[in-house]
Amino acid sequence: MTHFPQPHPTKRAARVQLGGSVLAAIRFDDGQRSRGKLYSISVTGGLLKLAKPLSQGDFVEIGFQTKVGSVIGMAEMLSPTRKATDGTLQPFRFIALGDDDHRNLRMALQSVADQSYLGMSAVHASTPKSLF
Repeated sequence: MTHFPQPHPTKRAARVQLGGSVLAAIRFDDGQRSRGKLYSISVTGGLLKLAKPLSQGDFVEIGFQTKVGSVIGMAEMLSPTRKATDGTLQPFRFIALGDDDHRNLRMALQSVADQSYLGMSAVHASTPKSLF
């Protein structure tokens, strides 16, 4: 079953701040690939640091690795928020996640929430080249 994450109308999804320590693979409709770094993530989307901004409304596939498994989902790129010294910060929202991807994302987010006082992370910086 595919999950279609929907934001709650009155409650914002909890975000995990990653500070750009997690690499993300991005695949476009035409098969081209790019990379970025995740700055934050939630069950409904996240914030990427990209070398060049993508167009608002672009649909892409985003993949990254967690300690509980990979997460690959379809996403819509939102309007870039600000320029960084070596790139652009751009939010995205998940459009669809498979069962395993949704489970892995929720488990990783819960693990970070449970272990944040220990300085541990369930999302890690391995290169996501095998995701696509």
